[in-house]
Amino acid sequence: MTSTGLTAPFALARFREGADVRLGLVAGDRIRPLGADDLGAADLNAFLAAPDWDRLGELADAGGDEWMPLADVVLTAPVQPRQVLQAGANYRTHVIDLVVAGRQKTDPRPVEELREWAGKMMDERQANGEPYFFIGLPAAVVGDDVELVLPSYSDQHDWELELAVVIGREAFQVGRDEAMDHVAGYTIVNDITTRDLVFRQDMKEIGTDWYRGKNAPGFLPTGPFLVPASFVDPHRLEVRLELGDQVMQDASTDDLLFDIPALVSTASQNMPLLPGDLLLTGSPAGNGAHWGRLLRDGDVMTGTIEGLGTQVVRCVAPEAVR
Repeated sequence: MTSTGLTAPFALARFREGADVRLGLVAGDRIRPLGADDLGAADLNAFLAAPDWDRLGELADAGGDEWMPLADVVLTAPVQPRQVLQAGANYRTHVIDLVVAGRQKTDPRPVEELREWAGKMMDERQANGEPYFFIGLPAAVVGDDVELVLPSYSDQHDWELELAVVIGREAFQVGRDEAMDHVAGYTIVNDITTRDLVFRQDMKEIGTDWYRGKNAPGFLPTGPFLVPASFVDPHRLEVRLELGDQVMQDASTDDLLFDIPALVSTASQNMPLLPGDLLLTGSPAGNGAHWGRLLRDGDVMTGTIEGLGTQVVRCVAPEAVR
């Protein structure tokens, strides 16, 4: 493994060059810019619609003056999605923990009995249910080069580290068997959530308000890399988030209730998934609400997904922004 945490032979990234952002090819600890001639496409999303990974593999093996040390550039979000779909309640252990945490005071069942009951409920959902999705805003997608400004209207901002699918060829009403043909690759997303805004207090009958709870500027730190799907086994990846020097989330994607084919297929039934779109797969147990510790000014989150790299997100109060 290189110091970047990237184990694939190559990956895509986007980096800053003055006021501009350029697409780059990453191989080990070096990066080179990619133009339309290199891609065989006008831009990243056009390339993802019909990716020629062999072409990029050949470039990754080649020398040339275009290569730069990866440490010398500033990476930003590796994708430019037109749509962001987010799967909720999709880690078995996490949902069981939520059920136990939300138990009524009048519930006489011991914790272990309640966990067993919740586990059976999740098994039934996995066998006969379907994924739950909500919509995020592409404008909230940033790289970890952007500080996370914690909005002053709440002090209950939380983390949710997630494996994100990057859509390749357009997917519309595809079945499970063909769903993976529409996956270009994977990246890391930290889905920031303002807990006290998720459930409406003024009209509880409405239920959840994901727009206000999740879509502040910078609430979807993404990247640093887009790793081609052929280099990743998405159902056996360690997902780990550290807050400072404390491990808060440490799980594996083998705990997903609904796997990647199920997520892509189900999400594609309503609207076409477009090249470059993000489909977040859900967050494992260990959110701040679980620990009773929410984000504060000065916090540093380090999120790693096995083989996909590491992102470091720094939190600041609004008054700290110059």
